[in-house]
Amino acid sequence: MTSPQNWVAPTCRGLADLLEAVPGQSWDAPSLCEKWLVRHVIAHVTMPVRLSPERFGAEMAAAGGDFTVLSDTVAERDASLPIADLLDQLRSPSLHAWQPPGGGAAGALSHAVIHSLDVTIALGRPAVAPDGAISAVLDRLAAAGGAMFGLDLTGVRLEAADGAASGLDLAGVAAEVADTVWSWGEGRTVRAERTALVALLSGRTLPDGSRLPRA
Repeated sequence: MTSPQNWVAPTCRGLADLLEAVPGQSWDAPSLCEKWLVRHVIAHVTMPVRLSPERFGAEMAAAGGDFTVLSDTVAERDASLPIADLLDQLRSPSLHAWQPPGGGAAGALSHAVIHSLDVTIALGRPAVAPDGAISAVLDRLAAAGGAMFGLDLTGVRLEAADGAASGLDLAGVAAEVADTVWSWGEGRTVRAERTALVALLSGRTLPDGSRLPRA
C-alpha cells in the first residue's frame, strides 16, 4: 500500500507545473479558500519551507496562539513573493517531507490535496493530485463525518460518480447507479465527482454555489 506521504510530492509538483503553465493573471484569481487568491493559497501551502520551528513559534506567539490568524498573516505577507520562488518551494523536498503537528502523513496529504483543489477547481483545471491520493483524502474526510471542517452531514448521502456534474441534488433518497464509484451515509443525495466531494467536505463553496451544511 502506498504511504500517504508518497503522494504529497507528485501533488505539489503537479500544482507547480500547472501554475507555471497558466497565464500570470491566474495567480490573482479567487481560490476556493474564502478571501484568498490563488497566490495566497500557494503562500500558505509552502509556508513550512520558509518557517523553521523557531520562527513558526515566534509567528504563533505574535498571532496570540491563533493558527488562523497566523495563516492569514503569512499568506497575505508572502503572497507577494516572486512567483518563481513560490514554484521552487512547491517543488522542495522539504515541503514533500513535512507533516503538520499531530497530523502525520495523512494530515500532510490532506493539506496538499485539499489546497491543490482550492486552486484547480477554482481555475477550472483538472486535478493534479494522483487518483489514489484523492480517494484517500475523500475516505478520511467522510470517516470524520464532517467534524474536521464543522459540517453537519446528518441525513446526507454522498455519492461519487465518474463524470458526475459538480453540485448538489437533494431532491430525493439516493439509489445505487451503475456509475457510482463511492458512497457514504444515508439520506438526501449529494452527487458529484470525487474532487468536488473533497472540496465540499473541506467546507468549501464550489464555483456553482454548492456547499454542505454547517454544524
